[in-house]
Amino acid sequence: MQISISARHGQLSDATRDKISAKLEKLPRIFERLTSISVTVDLEHKDMPTVDLRVSAEHKHDFVANDQSSDLMASMDGALHKLEQQLRKYKQRVQGHHKKTGTRPQGSSPETESPGS
Repeated sequence: MQISISARHGQLSDATRDKISAKLEKLPRIFERLTSISVTVDLEHKDMPTVDLRVSAEHKHDFVANDQSSDLMASMDGALHKLEQQLRKYKQRVQGHHKKTGTRPQGSSPETESPGS
C-alpha cells in the first residue's frame, strides 16, 4: 500500500506527516484490499485547513472524503472517519451479496391461499 501526502499553499512538518501516516496505516484493518492512499492538505486558509483523502482499492473502487475544520488534525480525523464509514459500508455490501436468501417460505404463495381460510 502506497501512502502519498502532499500540501497546497504551505508545507507540513515531518512530525505532522508521521502522525498522518500513522493514522492511515490503520485503514487496512477495516478493508484489506487497499492499493494506494493519497492525502492532500490545503493550507490556504490557516484557520480552516482542508484535508482531501483519496483511497484506491482493488477492482477499480475509489473512495473520496473531504473535511474542513479549525485544526489540521481535527480535519484529518473528520475525513478519516468519513472514509472509514465508506469502507465499512462497501465491505458489508460486498460480503452481504453471498448470504442472501429468499424472504418467502417454500410452498406458500399469496396467489394460492384463499382469503377466507
